[in-house]
Amino acid sequence: MKEKTEQYAWYYCEKYLWTKINCMNNMKKLSFLLILILGFQFVASGQTLDDKLKEIDAYANTVMDTWRGPGMAIAIVKDDNVVMAKGYGVRELGKPDKVDENTIFEIASNSKAFTTASLAILVDEKKLNWNDKVSKYLPDFQMYDPWVTSELTIRDLVSHRVGLDTFSGDLLWFNTTYTADDMLKRVRYLKPVSSFRTRYGYQNLMFVAAGKIVEKVSGKPWPVFVKERIMDQIGMTRSVTSINALPDNVARPHNESGGALRVLPQIKGANYEGAYGAVGVNASVADLSRWIRLQLGRGTFEGKRYFRVNNPTKCGSQI
Repeated sequence: MKEKTEQYAWYYCEKYLWTKINCMNNMKKLSFLLILILGFQFVASGQTLDDKLKEIDAYANTVMDTWRGPGMAIAIVKDDNVVMAKGYGVRELGKPDKVDENTIFEIASNSKAFTTASLAILVDEKKLNWNDKVSKYLPDFQMYDPWVTSELTIRDLVSHRVGLDTFSGDLLWFNTTYTADDMLKRVRYLKPVSSFRTRYGYQNLMFVAAGKIVEKVSGKPWPVFVKERIMDQIGMTRSVTSINALPDNVARPHNESGGALRVLPQIKGANYEGAYGAVGVNASVADLSRWIRLQLGRGTFEGKRYFRVNNPTKCGSQI
């Protein structure tokens, strides 16, 4: 039974690699690939950890050759230890600078987990509750339906179940100059496609609202709270919460839609600054391996607890 479980875990990771890259290719948005393989078991039948890591390394090189991406990075955490952290390829097409474990990538929507962790910290400090109404903290925030506005909780914001369609409202933030407040003022005009709490619909703007609640309760801007209360605490020394604060050794975005793979211009116009809470974190796999250890430790890192993992935040459950 154990061997079957371990084999399945490796199969899952393998399929994740291919699916992730295939999805990027189908969307015609081939960019740098950041991959974190999270704490899977290794096959026990005579295969050592070193054997498996060599297999993963060979597989990663096959991925690079097959999909012709500029570069990627991999980190693997096992038993609270980083057993692999390595870069492949280059940071920018046509230039020799290599990707390594310290290369900074935009992690896009993976930033949302930092928002929910921030909320969990504030819940632990008894400064808010998952079931608190959003109107308690953002009295001017309105959904299309006044009843939904009155019933909307923090739990709903981070559960993708408010009734809006997937990506509804994204044109309010991407490539605009809107601030977070500007975006949230316009949410009231977005018509739902399903009843409240009945269907999944992936949302960015609800996480912008969640980021604003972090600000309201903590008294600190979301980027500052995340940096001070999470990143600095666990040693994510190269990670930043603003593209205007990027250090050296940064992977550039690429695109192949409409022609050959090419380097994209500076992405500051994407308005990641305005949509903080949903996006905004930039990190390396070396730093993110520490984040993964915090997650696998259920809110505890190197003996210190930063937040409690309870039913509302349990991995794999519906918040």
